[in-house]
Amino acid sequence: MSVQRLFNTDVTAAHGIVKVLEDAGIDMVFGIAGGHSGHIWAALEHFQDTIRTVLVREESLGSAMAEVYGRLTRKPGVLVGQGPWVLGNGLLGTIEAHLSSSPMLLLTDFSDTPALSLHAPYQTGTGDYGGWDARQSFGGVTKQVMEAHHPAAAVNAVQLAIKHATAGQPGPVAVLFSISAFTGVVTPESKPTLYATQSYLPVRSSAMDSGCLAQAARALKASRRPVIIAGNGVRISQAYEQLRALAEYANIPVVTSPSGKGVFAETHPLALGIYGTFGTDGANACVADADLVLVVGSKLTASDTINEHPDLLNGTRQTFIQIDVESRNASWTFPVEHVIVGDAQVALSRLQAEINTLSDLVDGEGAARVKKYRTAHGHFDGPRFKDPSLPMLPERLIAELSRVLPDTAIVTCDAGENRIFMMRFYQTKHAGGFLQAAGGGPMGYAIPSALAVKLLHPDVPVVAVCGDGGFSMTMNGLMTAVEENIPIITVIFNNQMLGWSTHIRGPFGAQFHDFDHAAIARAMGCNGFTVKTPQELAEALREAMLSNLPSVIDAKISGELSYKDMMSPLSRQVSQTT
Repeated sequence: MSVQRLFNTDVTAAHGIVKVLEDAGIDMVFGIAGGHSGHIWAALEHFQDTIRTVLVREESLGSAMAEVYGRLTRKPGVLVGQGPWVLGNGLLGTIEAHLSSSPMLLLTDFSDTPALSLHAPYQTGTGDYGGWDARQSFGGVTKQVMEAHHPAAAVNAVQLAIKHATAGQPGPVAVLFSISAFTGVVTPESKPTLYATQSYLPVRSSAMDSGCLAQAARALKASRRPVIIAGNGVRISQAYEQLRALAEYANIPVVTSPSGKGVFAETHPLALGIYGTFGTDGANACVADADLVLVVGSKLTASDTINEHPDLLNGTRQTFIQIDVESRNASWTFPVEHVIVGDAQVALSRLQAEINTLSDLVDGEGAARVKKYRTAHGHFDGPRFKDPSLPMLPERLIAELSRVLPDTAIVTCDAGENRIFMMRFYQTKHAGGFLQAAGGGPMGYAIPSALAVKLLHPDVPVVAVCGDGGFSMTMNGLMTAVEENIPIITVIFNNQMLGWSTHIRGPFGAQFHDFDHAAIARAMGCNGFTVKTPQELAEALREAMLSNLPSVIDAKISGELSYKDMMSPLSRQVSQTT
């Protein structure tokens, strides 16, 4: 089939830009109109049948929603807005996308006044004296920055931005438009020549080194105590089923990194939860005992590896197999004998097929080993999960949350101690059932991420879990929830403090007034509940799930439990010796 031209008639640059988004299958755009980006906003009005434009109250909300859209769909999430504020306010989602490898487009502008760019015009980001440098600023937090000064170049820049955002290891790409890019029209004869967007879209490559696959399969066969560490790359690749299939086929235990929590059901008989600094004792014991570690889509960060503690992971006593779409991530922190460069979904399927060619099946005795670790260390249970004391312990609240929510529910988390508690105590019941910002870890992430998840999964309960500090940062997202009819449920762990700060240095500058968050929610048009007991929490959750309105459940919890109590004993050893 011959390559087609993008347009056969004259169009405005803004129309062409939005047409490219439509052709790429991007069906949601987030942001707030401002500056020259208003041209794109005006063009979006004519694409309402295919692209949902979500108006947010502040750019940080739109950036987090775009990041989640990209992370869950493999298509770039799009934030549209004015340059200074997409940078200044939109960093929340942009940095998370950069550190979590989520494909994302920032369609923004220089806010320039070309004829007077040397005379310090208002808001200008051209980098001239008296202004600010948009290209340099966005360059520090994105995978690539492109700029466009002419109509045809503006359209092509968006096509190339999609390509760069999704190629190899995904990430955010910024496109900076000059006002001149929206002046005039794009004609069929314009340069650069514009071709159909399909040529710029990612293709999931099956190309992989067969020799590396064969060696990895043989290493798995030779191992006696293998373990799989699954990271966020499994989510980016949408390799949930391939991960489960390989684990079951070879009978290998599965642990996840913190950013990978949710890619494997923790109710599965091969699951041990998260490992690392805040990992479960069972998961860490399994990793420490392993003679072979299969790492899938994880960068093995310092927190994951307890500052590279040799009693957890150790290149001199363990064999490593690492699957990653970016070759630079392999052997980054530990020497890897068997590197498989490629998309996780493809690589896991190919590795399973390679194992199938061996004369003897691989059997990691995972089910028996997992049962042993669960018996010795527990598995999402213990007396505190049933503790009746008030204010509620975090474990008791989370146990009730897990008990009441259906298996299909999706939970998003904020930053701070509440996230540590959820990572450790909330048991995910299906792959894709948990999402958090573990790349950058910004406070205020839970609500906008839940909004995006609910837009993508409208038929399942979506719950944003945050502390009272994180709630106050992005509670204006509930206005968008009401306006856009996005009935998320927000559960606030309310202990009237910044828990992490309080427990690391004391109460000074970390305590909050006892605000009535439920009343604030009701004033915005949401359901609002204040709960103090597990029974009240369960009742509020059931009522919220039956409602068509966004709901806020302000749960009073104890401040007794500290993130320090969640740290692995190995982590305490590290802190004592440094």
